[in-house]
Amino acid sequence: MREALTAAASRRVTRPAPLRQAVYDALTELIVSGSLKPGQHLVEAELAEHLGVSRQPVREALQRLQTAGWVDLRPAQGAFVHSPTEEEAAQLLGVRSVLETYSAQLAARNAKPEDVEQLCELQNEGVNALAAGDVERLVAANAALHAYVTSVAANDVLAEMLAQVGQKVRWYYTPIAKPRGKEAWNEHTQLIKAIARGDADRAGEIMRKHTERTAEFYRKQIAAGVSQD
Repeated sequence: MREALTAAASRRVTRPAPLRQAVYDALTELIVSGSLKPGQHLVEAELAEHLGVSRQPVREALQRLQTAGWVDLRPAQGAFVHSPTEEEAAQLLGVRSVLETYSAQLAARNAKPEDVEQLCELQNEGVNALAAGDVERLVAANAALHAYVTSVAANDVLAEMLAQVGQKVRWYYTPIAKPRGKEAWNEHTQLIKAIARGDADRAGEIMRKHTERTAEFYRKQIAAGVSQD
């Protein structure tokens, strides 16, 4: 009987988890996409109505979002979307540069002709999105291309580490996707050529410069106080 009750209690505890996770994921995506902007006041009731849920899972999600660095909870003021500092961006994008450089090197060593073909297709999608001025599509294409390079690298530990920083990289990239776009996608072209040749050193160097330029572009944006609209 005790074992049966223990199992039942466990089910009661875990049953609400999918809703809590869904709310957390939805709010995270709203922040990453720029629908909820840095510094914006987050009102529980409004978020709950928007998501079609009660306020409780929203409140829990905001607590988790604070822990993860997406939200600031201020006493007597409420919740606000976090505004990344220059130092935070430098740290995250610096780590990303090291990981992506290694990813590009491994991809160049492992890539098969069909992998290069897929990279070219992803490149074309990005170029088309840039031409259309579609920021959401452009950011998605950029993330997909970098993710595919990581998949070709075939290193599970590396993939896990890049996944941990991936959402915030996408968050930082969204406001600069268009102004950085032409240069960035030209750099992608050079990267794909190096991967196709199997030139690991060249691919790593191109990726290192590519990610460092993105980080510098973002740093200048923060320093200039440019809006993330």
